[in-house]
Amino acid sequence: DADSSERVLMDMRWGLVPSWFKEDDPSKMQFKTSNCRSDTMLSKSSYKGPLLKGKRCVVLADGFYEWQQCGGGKQPYFIYFPQSKKHPAEEEEDSGEEWRGWRLLTMAGIFDCWEPPKGGEPLYTYTIITVDASKDVSFIHHRMPAILDGDEAIEKWLDFAEVPTREAMKLIRPAENIAFHPVSTFVNSVRNDTPECLVPIELGAPKEVKATASSKAMLGWLKSSQEGSPQKKEDALPRWKSQFIHSPSPKKSSAGILRQWLGQEGGPPAKKQKA
Repeated sequence: DADSSERVLMDMRWGLVPSWFKEDDPSKMQFKTSNCRSDTMLSKSSYKGPLLKGKRCVVLADGFYEWQQCGGGKQPYFIYFPQSKKHPAEEEEDSGEEWRGWRLLTMAGIFDCWEPPKGGEPLYTYTIITVDASKDVSFIHHRMPAILDGDEAIEKWLDFAEVPTREAMKLIRPAENIAFHPVSTFVNSVRNDTPECLVPIELGAPKEVKATASSKAMLGWLKSSQEGSPQKKEDALPRWKSQFIHSPSPKKSSAGILRQWLGQEGGPPAKKQKA
């Protein structure tokens, strides 16, 4: 029920459960809704309804993983926004400037709110929109998330009152401003849920973990995000949860909540994702 000019931060479960789903348990859904193809989202009832109602969201992540099919198996890559050369630890803490740390991927998504037929807490869920891969990453995989690059694109996507669906859909296209590097197959197991999953490797020497110039900002951010209080250290570690999360009602805030939240928390936990 938020106004279109407001921004709401909300915990949601990945994998859209449409509001019209009649079963008493969302896990009984017979189809997967983690990803939504841009070319068919207006023909699928699960996505068309919430999309036409303006239920557009931005999904935050440090980056996402994709696997390249190779002769000897699959080579994982970590894909993310290019990062500033200046590490956040070098910034003055009381400078008053907005967050200058790790630049999060801002992926276009659709959300919905499902309520149990017999009553209970509403469940907020989302799906990530996918598009054909951009030229630079197409050798890894033929699909990728629809990434909103810049504040203007984010504002237009979220402004469901002023920007109609057809206009907003023009923002859904492959992103060219993308960085990536190969990582160890250590990431292939969901049990391995630590920053080591992101460390670059040299192809041809998979056992040798080596930080390159292009990844120093990322590694530095990971290190700094785990320093400080024990609670901060715990929160900085990635998590992998398969169960449904029953979220409280959304908290409304000013349009600057995202930057404020990032500045206070030091960045959200990384999450494993596949396009």
